[in-house]
Amino acid sequence: MTTGSLGLRSSGSYGSLQQIQNGSLWLPIQTTPPVSRKPPKMLKEKEKLYHWIFKFAPRKKIGMLLLCLVSLAVFMWVLIVGKGEDAREGIIPNINIVSGPISEEKVNMNETSSSQIMDLKASANATLPPPPPVLFTGYKLPPGNPCEHFTLPPPPADKKRTGPRPCPVCYLPLEDAVALMPNAPSFSPVLKDLTYIHEENLTKSEFGGSEFGGYPSLRQRSDSYDIRESMSVHCGFVRGVKPGQQTGFDINDSDLLEMETCHGVVVASAIFGAFDLIRQPKNISEYAQKNICFHMFVDEETEAFLRNSSALDGEKKVGLWRIIVVCNLPYSDPRRNGKIPKLLLHRLFPNARYSMWIDAKLELVVDPFQILERFLWRKNATFAISRHYKRFDVFVEAEANKAAGKYDNSSIDFQIEFYKKEGLTPYSVDKLPITSDVPEGCVIVKEHIPITNLFTCLWFNEVDRFTSRDQISFSTGYHRDLLEHWPPPPSPDVHPLPPLILHNENLNKTSAGILADSIINSPIKKIPTRRGKDRKSRRHRKIVGGGSKLDASTNQNFV
Repeated sequence: MTTGSLGLRSSGSYGSLQQIQNGSLWLPIQTTPPVSRKPPKMLKEKEKLYHWIFKFAPRKKIGMLLLCLVSLAVFMWVLIVGKGEDAREGIIPNINIVSGPISEEKVNMNETSSSQIMDLKASANATLPPPPPVLFTGYKLPPGNPCEHFTLPPPPADKKRTGPRPCPVCYLPLEDAVALMPNAPSFSPVLKDLTYIHEENLTKSEFGGSEFGGYPSLRQRSDSYDIRESMSVHCGFVRGVKPGQQTGFDINDSDLLEMETCHGVVVASAIFGAFDLIRQPKNISEYAQKNICFHMFVDEETEAFLRNSSALDGEKKVGLWRIIVVCNLPYSDPRRNGKIPKLLLHRLFPNARYSMWIDAKLELVVDPFQILERFLWRKNATFAISRHYKRFDVFVEAEANKAAGKYDNSSIDFQIEFYKKEGLTPYSVDKLPITSDVPEGCVIVKEHIPITNLFTCLWFNEVDRFTSRDQISFSTGYHRDLLEHWPPPPSPDVHPLPPLILHNENLNKTSAGILADSIINSPIKKIPTRRGKDRKSRRHRKIVGGGSKLDASTNQNFV
């Protein structure tokens, strides 16, 4: 450890640091003699004052005078200091903070002032208009897109060919269709809030109906066609906790929870009574397989057949289809039971934004996102349904159903006469832009917004009250002030499409503006209306064992 040597300073001069050597600090020692200085002028004057005081102080009068002055100064100093302390003691109690309870008057005053401030803020906010809701308003294809001016080909020259025929449709590539999926719901005319009637104690209506449908009276039926901003209507599932739980058409709790997780697009179909066969969708992208719910509703009879044929795996799936087993079916007619998922998907999937119904007799061969873009988003539409390939008049359709034995004639006649009394007329050009009163109904594409949900509820109520032939009751919904008097939606905005991604393989199906062959494949051979159990079993075994390849022909147009 090194230490520093300190030198002694003999005068007021500080000197300077010279060096640090061998770890020791050396400071200089001043050896010069001190320099004599002249006393300053102020000291001389002070010395004169002291000499003068000491000279006259011994005198008697001067000493007494000085003593009096000193005493007076001390007395004044004591007086001033005492007054200052008294004044301080008088001020401090006045500024003490009271820690006791606040009086009610002061509390009321504070509450009144705060409430007045809140009222002023509320009145200021009330004067401001509410922000407009964010809605999807559609888009237009950019100039030069092949789908922009796409038109259907002329009808075949052979007028006798009235059955299914190819119907080319212009689809966008999958990447573009997914990118154009709306982020906001579409405009719902008039109706903004739709709720559903729930009743445990039911009273039968004038005619028709069921416990599942709630037996709506004719007055309630008429009132349900009066479109208002807020409505509550019958829409099946009138009993029980929620749709699928003790309502009739009961579904396992685990399946219901899985159905509630569908927040985007749902593709659904149904088979009851083992009448049809499960056909797997084709050309479905990996993105759609991960983000779209494919659900097939079956009854216990169909489930047993699937298990016996080893088609149902441990995850309750057959290919892409998630199998949902339904118990306690409300109707004895399998076709009428099939109308529940067909028309009430918005109740079974309360969180879904879009749904697509595909009859079990059809095979989906186009990606659902491309179908939604083509028939809803591009058209700024909220509902699309396959149009009948041959008939467009309800009265002609009713006669065809009677001739084919689809339902007993008296029930069909009663339904048609009831509609005629309500004002239903044969189809004519006066009903344009409505192009047909008769749908095929095997494909329904829908956005779940209040107005479309109301339409399918009212359509289901007609099927519940009258015959199960939904082609006959379809036109009643939109001809009774539901669709004819809709105000026009907001004008579409022009949104540029994202850059198109072309693939070399199968270019004509993935480049901009695809001419797709079809949405669905449909067998050419007509499925018999009435089948025996032997016939059903043979058909099931034939398809499950590999099936036959169906041609890519479309027999569906959209209304």
